[in-house]
Amino acid sequence: MKRYLLTIVLASAAALLSFRALACTNVIVTPGASADGSSMVSYAADSHWLYGELYFHPARNWKSGTMLAIREWDTFKPLGSIAQVAHTYQTVGNMNEHQLIIGETTWGGRAEQADPDGIMDYGSLIYITLQRARTAREAIQTIVDLATSYGYPSEGETFSIADPKEAWVMDLVGKGTDEKGIVWVARRIPDGFICSHANQARITRFPWNDPENCLYSPDVASYARSKGWYSGSDEDFSFRDAYNPLDFGGARGCEARAWSAFNILCDGKFTFTENGALCTRPASDWLDYAMGYDLDGEMPLFVKPSRKISVKDVADVMRDHYEGTPMDMRADIGAGGNACPYRWRPMNFKWDGKTYVNERAIATQQTGFWFVGQARAWLPDALGALIWFGCDDAATSYLTPIYVNTTEIPECLREGNGDLLHYSATSQFWINNRVTNSCYRMYDAMEPVVRAEVDAYERGMMAKVKEFDAEMLGLYNKGKARKVVKGITRFSVDNAQKQFLHWAGLEEMLTVKFIDGNVKAQDAEGRFLHSKYHEGTPEGLTQPGYTERWKAAVAHDHGDVLEVK
Repeated sequence: MKRYLLTIVLASAAALLSFRALACTNVIVTPGASADGSSMVSYAADSHWLYGELYFHPARNWKSGTMLAIREWDTFKPLGSIAQVAHTYQTVGNMNEHQLIIGETTWGGRAEQADPDGIMDYGSLIYITLQRARTAREAIQTIVDLATSYGYPSEGETFSIADPKEAWVMDLVGKGTDEKGIVWVARRIPDGFICSHANQARITRFPWNDPENCLYSPDVASYARSKGWYSGSDEDFSFRDAYNPLDFGGARGCEARAWSAFNILCDGKFTFTENGALCTRPASDWLDYAMGYDLDGEMPLFVKPSRKISVKDVADVMRDHYEGTPMDMRADIGAGGNACPYRWRPMNFKWDGKTYVNERAIATQQTGFWFVGQARAWLPDALGALIWFGCDDAATSYLTPIYVNTTEIPECLREGNGDLLHYSATSQFWINNRVTNSCYRMYDAMEPVVRAEVDAYERGMMAKVKEFDAEMLGLYNKGKARKVVKGITRFSVDNAQKQFLHWAGLEEMLTVKFIDGNVKAQDAEGRFLHSKYHEGTPEGLTQPGYTERWKAAVAHDHGDVLEVK
C-alpha cells in the first residue's frame, strides 16, 4: 500500500524537507470553540538558532522624531531604522496589554519574492505591531502599512492574529525587488471553529466580497498574473497555489502537523463548511493528503472541534508526535531501543539510491520557546491578557502563566540570562534542555515521569489562575488598580521561579533514578527505596531493557553473531 511507504523519489522534495527543518506550528481557537470563551493562539518557535527567553517591552511615550532601530529578529542583523510612534503598548512575548496575540509560521515561497533592501522582517512585523495595534483588524492593517512603507525582506509567512473577540489567519509574501510591500490575504476564523498552520500557506480560494470575514491586498491576484504564476479569474484564484504551491515536502513536513492538530482536537472527525452547509467526515479522509501521497485532497482551512477546547487541550496538542497514526515516530527502528519519537536533522536521509523522511512532528527538539496565549473578553485588559509560556521541547517542558500587564519578568525567563553559546544555571531554557535531553536516552521510561510532573503543574496552575482572577477582579472593581498590578506581577514571577527550582530538582532526580540504564524504585512520596543495610544502596532496582521492535531489528541485523548457542 502506497500509504505506508516512506520512500521519496524526487530529489526536489528531499531538498525542500531539509530546508524546512526550521519550522513552527500554530493552533488558533476562537472564543466560541474554547471551554472558557477565550481566544487562544499557540506557537512553537522552532529553530536550531533561537534561544528561549521572554521578551518584555513596557508601555512608553516617545518624543517626536525618535527613530527605532530594526534588527532582523532571528539573526540580529541590522536592517535600518524607522520612525517611532508617539506611544507604544506593553508587550510580553507575543502578546500585548490589550490582549492582542500574534504567532507565525514561515513557508518560504518563491525566492524572487524576498526584498533584499527591505527593513521590516517578519519578526519585527510581529513585535512592532504588538506595540502599535489594539485589535486583530488593527494588527492586519499595521502589518500591511509597515511592510508597504519600509519593504519586506523575509520569506512567506502565515500569521495567527487574535484578540478577545475574534481570530484571523493571514498569509503574506513580499514582492521582491519590484516594489515595496506584500501580497496578502487574511480570513476571519468563524466563531466556534479552529485553525492550524505549520510552514505551508493555508489559504486557497477565498470570498472577494465579504470584508467582515476576508481582507486582501488589491493586487493579490493581478500580481500573480503579472509574474506568470496564475492566469485564471479572480474567483478561482488560490493564494497558496500561486505563491506557495503544495508539494510532497509541504504536505508531509508541514500540512501533516496541521492535520494532526485537527485530528486530536476533533477526535478523528472533521466538521467543516462546504457550499454553505456543515459536513462531517473522518480525519482519515485526508491522511493521504497529509502524508504527501494525494495532493489534490485539499484539507479544510477551518474545522469545528468535537468539544470545547481548554488551554490544557491546546498545550497537549503541541506535544504531539503523531501517536496512533501511520507517522507515529515511536513505531519504526529509528526510535531506537527506547521508543524515542525524535529524529535528528536533516529531515531526510538517503540509502541505496532512495530518499527517506525523518518525520517532523509538532513537538520537536529544536524549540526555542513556545506558548499558549489567552485573550479573555470577560475580564478587563489589565487581567485578561495571559500568556502561558515555556522553553524548549514542548513534550517534556511545562507552561507557566504570565500576566501581560506584569511589571517584571521572572529571572529564569529574562532576556539576556544566557544564550545558545553560554550556559546559565538560572535559565529556564537551559534547565528544560537538561531534563529533555536526559529523556531522549531512555524515553519510554523517563518521559512518563516528566509528563506526570508537567500535567500536575499545569492543571494545578489552571485552577490557581481561575481563583486568582476572581480575587484580582474584586480588587479591580473596587478601583485598586495598583494592587492588581502588584498582585499579578508577584503571581507571575513567584510561580515561575518556584517551578524553575522544582525543575532543577527534577533534573537531579532523573540523573539519580535513571543512570546507566537502571531504574531505581521510589515510594509514593518520591523517596528512593534503599536496602535495610545501607541507605545508599538501591532496593527494587530494575533494568527495563529495549522495545520488542528493537530486539527484532537487532536479531535480524546481527543475530548470527549475537545468538546464544
